[in-house]
Amino acid sequence: MAIEATTAGTAGQIRMDFMKLLVTQLQNQDPLEPLDNNEMVAQLSQLSSLEQLENMNGTFQQVLASQQRLQATGLVGKEVDFLPEGQDDVVTGRVDSVRFFDDGIRLTIGEYEIDFSSVEAVRD
Repeated sequence: MAIEATTAGTAGQIRMDFMKLLVTQLQNQDPLEPLDNNEMVAQLSQLSSLEQLENMNGTFQQVLASQQRLQATGLVGKEVDFLPEGQDDVVTGRVDSVRFFDDGIRLTIGEYEIDFSSVEAVRD
């Protein structure tokens, strides 16, 4: 999933940027007033917290994607109201099938293939 790669890339980039900044800071510190150990530990702790938040965000994105897949498959055989792309009037039809793509979920309803987010109402 693209979301996972983005989250991992963001966390990895933040980690690399932080480490570069820390090394630069250590290389350019004043020898008479070196970097305080407590300050360095606090910065590393903040980095760790940030990485954990990024990991949680990735996990939540996975849960959301799974939930959307379950909801979409539950629509098969149900009647839905939807707004087809490029049209102004709501159409009603029965969901024939569901297809999953990296960029979203598509529903087939008769002659239409619509985005999952286009569904406006659901009936049995």
